Amino acid sequence: MDDLRKKIEAGEPLMQQAIEALRRYHEAKAAGRPSDETEHLRILAESLLEAVSEYQLQVFGGPTSVVFHK
Repeated sequence: MDDLRKKIEAGEPLMQQAIEALRRYHEAKAAGRPSDETEHLRILAESLLEAVSEYQLQVFGGPTSVVFHK
């Protein structure tokens, strides 16, 4: 159980970054900021959320995405 706690705690900073990015995106969108700014924030939030998901899958033994480059 202690190992699980350490894994969860290790991912918390990334999770906080993702939540903060998502919050900034929604605030910018609600404030009517320019679309290029909100799109940048959306992409940032989306990529951080994907990183959180990948981390959790890797740490907890689930399948992870594999990208092959030619």
